[in-house]
Amino acid sequence: MATTEFKLPDIGEGVTEGEIVKWLVKEGDAVTHDQPLVEVMTDKATVEIPSVVDGKIQKISAKEGEVIKVGGLLCTIDAQAGGHAAKAAPSGQSAPPPSAPKTQSVMTTSSAEVAVPSRATVVPPPAAAHVLATPATRRFAREAGVDLNNIRGSGPAGRVTREDVSRATTGNGHTVPAGASSAGMAIPAFKPSPKISLPTGQAEERKPLRGIRRKIAENLQRSKQIIPHFTHTDEIDVTDLVVWRTLMKDEAAARGVKLTYLPFIIKAVSVTMREFPQFNASIDDAASEIVYKHHHNIGFAADTPEGLVVPVIKNVESKNVLEVAHELLQLADKARAGKLAPDDMKGGTITVTNIGSIGGISATPIINHPEVAIIGVFKIVKKPVVNEKGEVVVRDMMGLTATCDHRLIDGAAAARFVNKLAPRLSHPQSLLLDLA
Repeated sequence: MATTEFKLPDIGEGVTEGEIVKWLVKEGDAVTHDQPLVEVMTDKATVEIPSVVDGKIQKISAKEGEVIKVGGLLCTIDAQAGGHAAKAAPSGQSAPPPSAPKTQSVMTTSSAEVAVPSRATVVPPPAAAHVLATPATRRFAREAGVDLNNIRGSGPAGRVTREDVSRATTGNGHTVPAGASSAGMAIPAFKPSPKISLPTGQAEERKPLRGIRRKIAENLQRSKQIIPHFTHTDEIDVTDLVVWRTLMKDEAAARGVKLTYLPFIIKAVSVTMREFPQFNASIDDAASEIVYKHHHNIGFAADTPEGLVVPVIKNVESKNVLEVAHELLQLADKARAGKLAPDDMKGGTITVTNIGSIGGISATPIINHPEVAIIGVFKIVKKPVVNEKGEVVVRDMMGLTATCDHRLIDGAAAARFVNKLAPRLSHPQSLLLDLA
């Protein structure tokens, strides 16, 4: 057998190191080509790194919680003769990087082995962003000449498996019409974080700060150190929004989209930013320049069992409310399943955090650096309100905050921004005038 040194590959996106979150195998385990071996967290996302050979795990060199530089040794594998072998990787030398690490999502490759068909003479179009499939499955589909966009996945959350691709090559695949998607899929049930219990007789217990929790700590600490935060708070009458959403949700469901309040809020923020470009900007500290963005890439804070993540809906300025809702559903699905790809969380220009689905009437969110603002929306509650006629009426009221970077946004600008945003939420039908 030849010994293969399995090293942390260049995952791309400027990533230089990764934290070992979890080993999926142990020493002595037999592994197959493209089998996920280890979960690695970078500052972009958590990815599974697959094996480049068939063989047996000889020694694991990187411990869970350890931060490894790109090119650092992860483990050594006794490669089996006659199986998939890493080319140009004799004993003592490193194997080439695993397939397609730049776009890898945190997904589990099917354990069933399917023979790879001969390479197709016609290369199929690349899979769209909404298609869930591992890099190994994507490559398998390319080699088979199968268009992943036309396959309905049978795996968890609609993931396309190798078996789905294999069936498609024999005419038994689950195809979907052009333009259709799996947006109607239900989001997997939320799994709460396990309760932390202390052993009897112990006053405290120490555990390493690692994984997503460590990245959250690093990012938020950096943001608070760099950005002088201030928060403007207001309360908005969203009675019409409640009615409008109720009227539209059945039609949206018929189109495979779950319509919540958040898509309306995200679209309203995008429309308002056209009048306030400083909210869609960042500060280049090194160059002492303000960078104004011409696209509205709006992130939304997603609460997952592993911690807070911020998927980004790209180019909201060119999408209507249903399109925003469609993409939000897909990203929320991937976030809760731990399957966000690096591209799903990069490029944000402003963030919206919806705490209202859990509870609370106000808070002071921390800005997602290098952005310069974060919009917080809170629980909708019925309250007695005095209307323009002096009558006391019951209305649906929602708390809203705009937390801003005071280096670029002044208090008056924050108040004016919220004053323009509020009527778009109070009268959501006005968003019809701003359709992309």
